Amino acid sequence: MTRQEFLTGLREALEGELDRRTVQEHVAYYDSYIIEETGKGRTEADVTAELGDPWVIARSIISMAAERGQDQDGPRTSGRGDGARDEDAARSGGTVHVFGFDTWWKKLLLVLGVIGIFLLVIAVIGGIFSLLMPILVPLLLIVLIFRLLGGTRR
Repeated sequence: MTRQEFLTGLREALEGELDRRTVQEHVAYYDSYIIEETGKGRTEADVTAELGDPWVIARSIISMAAERGQDQDGPRTSGRGDGARDEDAARSGGTVHVFGFDTWWKKLLLVLGVIGIFLLVIAVIGGIFSLLMPILVPLLLIVLIFRLLGGTRR
């Protein structure tokens, strides 16, 4: 990825989330960093590969800005893209925290949680059957015997 592609991606990811001055500061910082590293003899592709995905960097910047209260555009939007704001957060002055499954360990935790709940349900159902079987088996045998004996009398 070239320097210009990286900076364009970063700018696009930050715009609409942070004020223009903050976006410009971060883009200028990464621009000067890339220029400085290429001045040391490295290629733009190496430097941008080392930095990683500009969208991931933008998410980090936006998260840090939200934690510090630096979002100058008002309350955070709901993320639906329609501009709807969370009225409760706006009234209380709080922030809305959204738990996303953006990392591998969060996805793994979700899968393990679902498996754990499934195993718990199976264990509860198995426990109920183990408690009821000593009562149900003799009861079913008695009903079967009465049916067999009742059927032969006719």
